[in-house]
Amino acid sequence: MSEGSDPRDIRTALDAAIDAFNEEGFGVPNREDAIATGDDWKTQLTKACRLLDAVARIDGQGHYTAVIELCFGATERSIEAYALAVGGDELDDFHDHTHCYDRAADLGLLSRTATRELRGLYDDNRTDSYYGGKRPTEKQADSLYALSRSVHQHVTDQIREGGVCVCDARQPRGDD
Repeated sequence: MSEGSDPRDIRTALDAAIDAFNEEGFGVPNREDAIATGDDWKTQLTKACRLLDAVARIDGQGHYTAVIELCFGATERSIEAYALAVGGDELDDFHDHTHCYDRAADLGLLSRTATRELRGLYDDNRTDSYYGGKRPTEKQADSLYALSRSVHQHVTDQIREGGVCVCDARQPRGDD
């Protein structure tokens, strides 16, 4: 496609999205209230809360791909929150999706075996469910949701400064 021949609706939507992320021309932004700010670890932890909340809201509707994506994201955000709060990491340290698993082991949050298996779960399944031809199953979505809730709760219990988590990660979904 030659430069300048993109469909007008895509060009308009792309320009609007760029402006929105640059916060240009929209007045005072309407931000997601439940996301804590101030400390990067609080932001990451509450982002994990919101991802888990989104999974609970789409429960039972057959959106297994979305559940899997959100759960991998919640697990990453939770572990990143711990590394930021306890390990002295900076947000820029998390430039890829698997660095958080290495930090979980380095900081003693989880054993090296567990973090290797978490990373393997991500490497072998998230990428394939996202890019590959496999069709995610209800069992995969349910088991990953239980795992992400457990990781999130464990992280929340390990961070000494309480009162930041805005969800109940122990809340069962459906028939759990």
